[in-house]
Amino acid sequence: MQDPDFEKALKQLEDAVTKLESGELSLEESLRCFEDGVRAARQCRTALDSMQTRVEQLLKKSDGKIATAALHFDDENGQD
Repeated sequence: MQDPDFEKALKQLEDAVTKLESGELSLEESLRCFEDGVRAARQCRTALDSMQTRVEQLLKKSDGKIATAALHFDDENGQD
């Protein structure tokens, strides 16, 4: 489950991109929207960095090294 703050910031970023792409905003509105998008992107980055740190702490071995594992994602047909 993702952090609610991340979800909120991601939604704000998506909304800002949609508004900017519409081309219907004035220059001042576009700038304000861009600023909101940058702020939301920074919040997302901060949340993702925090989540990465938490995952690394969970995977840390007793010798202080990070344990890694390959992730495999199946496509819709059940194949790698």
